[in-house]
Amino acid sequence: MIQDARVLQDEFIPREVEHRDHEMNALSRALAPVTANEPAETAFLFGPSGAGKTCLARYALARLREAVIDLNYQYVNCWQDYTRFRALYRILEGIGSTADIHRQSTPTDALLERLATYDGPEFVVILDEVDQLHDDDLLYDLYRTVGISMILIANREEELFARLDNRLVSRLHAATRIRFEKYELNELVSILEDRVRWGLDEDVLSRKQLEWIADAAAGDARVAIGILRSAAREAEQDDVETIPDETVEAAIPRGRQEVKDKNIDQLTPHQKVLYEIIRENDGVAPNLLYAEYNERVAEPRAERTVRNHLTKLAHYNLIEKHGKGRGRTYSLV
Repeated sequence: MIQDARVLQDEFIPREVEHRDHEMNALSRALAPVTANEPAETAFLFGPSGAGKTCLARYALARLREAVIDLNYQYVNCWQDYTRFRALYRILEGIGSTADIHRQSTPTDALLERLATYDGPEFVVILDEVDQLHDDDLLYDLYRTVGISMILIANREEELFARLDNRLVSRLHAATRIRFEKYELNELVSILEDRVRWGLDEDVLSRKQLEWIADAAAGDARVAIGILRSAAREAEQDDVETIPDETVEAAIPRGRQEVKDKNIDQLTPHQKVLYEIIRENDGVAPNLLYAEYNERVAEPRAERTVRNHLTKLAHYNLIEKHGKGRGRTYSLV
């Protein structure tokens, strides 16, 4: 049944990105100067999880690379590489300049110096989940480095800019802002149809079943593809020619759980502590949450940073907030 398992993975970049023409055109305009070996405009991609931000950014760079022979680009997931050193190391990997760097002993300044001496073709850096960076100085470093352009991806503009200092805000004020909305049901069905056509046997799912999956995903393409992947995997094991309704029904909670587990796995250590406290104390108040957090970590972050972490957990549908002010509580979704 499964002919190409790659198309059922979150990381798969399709041949065409559907239902994002406006966003693609805006990003292409921002990147256009690269075709003349000039710096691109800094581009911000904002929107909820599963709205296609990462896919579009990587797709746009892949297409650009087809047109520009001399182009370097690197993708950095700031949820994984959240320190200044780790992000710089990942960026330098894009130009093959890390062979003699020792993660334990090389100072961050040495990485900055190496980046500053870069004299190759225009270098485009995608910083995904950029609001996860522990040190915003990295953005300032990249902004003032000649030959580097940035695509920055986050959930909400207001929350990202609220944490940046004034020097960065003023420099990024004129950046291109591209906003993404959740997919409509018919858009998700179209995306699923493509994945089925590219990766599965013909006619293994009906249009009604795809609508069922899309409706369950509530506008999140990652969840929709996760449900499809779970259903296809189960049907493959059962050695059936088409996917029955009961398999689709069983795949919905499994697909959602797979996406949730991936989100939990990529949490930073401090975010994992906060998540565990909320899991153990359903409906916990902020003051008790902060107190318990301070007890469990050696170097607790400031309350503002903790609030940012909680907001991030909520964006990824891991926790939810109830009430306001002193009556506010946090619980698992």
